[in-house]
Amino acid sequence: MRYLPLTPNDRQAMLAAVSAATIDDLFADVPESARLSGPIAGLPMHASELAVERHMSKLAGKNLSAGAAPFFIGCGAYRHHVPASVDHIIQRGEFLTAYTPYQPEIAQGTLQVMFEFQTQVARLLGTDVANASMYDGSTACWEAIGMARRITKRAKAILSGGLHPHYVSVANTMAKYTGDLLVVATPDLVAEPDTARLIGMIDDDTSCVVVQYPDILGRISDLSDLAAACQAKKALLVAVVTEPVALGAIKSPGEMGADIVVGEGQSIGVGLQFGGPYVGLFGCKEKYVRQMPGRLTGETVDAEGKRGFVLTLSTREQHIRREKATSNICTSSVLCALAWSIHMTLLGEKGLRQLAALNHAGASAAAARLARVPGVELVTPAFFNEFTLKLPVEARPVVRELADRGILAGVSLGRLYPDDAALANGLVVAVTETTSAEDVETLAAALQEVLA
Repeated sequence: MRYLPLTPNDRQAMLAAVSAATIDDLFADVPESARLSGPIAGLPMHASELAVERHMSKLAGKNLSAGAAPFFIGCGAYRHHVPASVDHIIQRGEFLTAYTPYQPEIAQGTLQVMFEFQTQVARLLGTDVANASMYDGSTACWEAIGMARRITKRAKAILSGGLHPHYVSVANTMAKYTGDLLVVATPDLVAEPDTARLIGMIDDDTSCVVVQYPDILGRISDLSDLAAACQAKKALLVAVVTEPVALGAIKSPGEMGADIVVGEGQSIGVGLQFGGPYVGLFGCKEKYVRQMPGRLTGETVDAEGKRGFVLTLSTREQHIRREKATSNICTSSVLCALAWSIHMTLLGEKGLRQLAALNHAGASAAAARLARVPGVELVTPAFFNEFTLKLPVEARPVVRELADRGILAGVSLGRLYPDDAALANGLVVAVTETTSAEDVETLAAALQEVLA
């Protein structure tokens, strides 16, 4: 039977309760340029299932998949090889519907997956504890800022110029409603990150300093001095990792004193998927665990002394905390977290280090080759699998022309920072184990032709 729970009078009563005249008022915070004023142009109002299938297939045919061309795009989402066994295991019936266990005592399998995931994340990030996943890296970054405010009772966060601008955008969106003051900068096309500048900005009003590691240009810095400077002012250091494979080769942020470490887990077990769904990573020092958003699964024993698992902390708005919850955007990506954990288990520590070594070796060879193209300058001499080039001309048209030739050359900084002319010539190039020497040579030759 049809289920129509709301009458027009019901809707009007609900709108009146929130002081909205029409349903459109509920979308006032969405920029007008992003709203539809009518039906989507080019789509018929009615069509058969077969016609819709043909039309959508035609649209999908315009896409260029990551595996169909030389691919050098990174900046927070990376093409890595995901073993077929990962996809096979997550499609088993007992895993495929995995989500929040509201009755944890009958969801031991799901809880064990979460426990294993937390253990792996904590070890990778170098933190004492980790939660059972977040929505994605950008929202996890904002959650860390909010967590720092609760801990320090301060509301000024300093965001490094090396932090991904999409992460900054998410933080700015949320800060409009919390009163947090975000001090933001853009990066400079130089070899060293802005660590000294950040240290000089920390004062008694600072709740946290947020840095990306490696940063948006691929630069890697020792966070120890920054962590010490934060500690001296009773502020927290938040480190953001968008490429977790890097931690198979470089020291973890937790080892260098970061109080909270968050990140995007997409690189391990989760495909690019046209932008999502992804999985957020979140770890911190044990003393801050009760302010950590999301859920934490703990290990215990049952009445018979057998090993078991239970939700130890669950301060979500969907549970008993309601408006006192630490977060209301800490949606768990359990299926993606499972994929992450399966891939990490298959790799093991030795496999992760080998994978990281492959990435770094390939990127080093690519950087050396591309730097030999006339007019191209390598900005980042020290990096993991992602580096920044400075072209003699604006990078955006070059990237578009290379795309027309079937080469996805990287991410132009002009696209990420359209209002900063000083960054217009910057091109961020990512190289993973999926990038062949032939791909690099194809890019180098085409880039030389385009720049000639």
